[in-house]
Amino acid sequence: MFDIGWDEMLFTVIVAIVVIGPKDLPRALRTAGRWIGKIRRVSGHFRAGVETMIREAELEEMEKQWREQNAAIMAAHPAPEGASAESALPAPDAALAAPAAPPAAAPASGEAPHDPAKAP
Repeated sequence: MFDIGWDEMLFTVIVAIVVIGPKDLPRALRTAGRWIGKIRRVSGHFRAGVETMIREAELEEMEKQWREQNAAIMAAHPAPEGASAESALPAPDAALAAPAAPPAAAPASGEAPHDPAKAP
């Protein structure tokens, strides 16, 4: 991120030992670590907020495009006057619309239906 080389890092450590002293250096590094952690958390929270705003803006743009396309389609294919949305749909296939065969009627006399496979 900052592109710090080994020679620069070594120089920083030597200056820190001379200025802070070896006795207080661990406490100073701990404090610096805490501050760096807080900065990372805040920047992560900020980054997540920006990404959320970008996603919401993209969704709004997509919804706007969808509405425009929907309006264009509806203008190109208007529904007949007084018709409902279901009546404007195309008719289903005849094979799919055919009613199922009615169930076989049971004999009125109370007898069991004749089964040719069980004939005596």
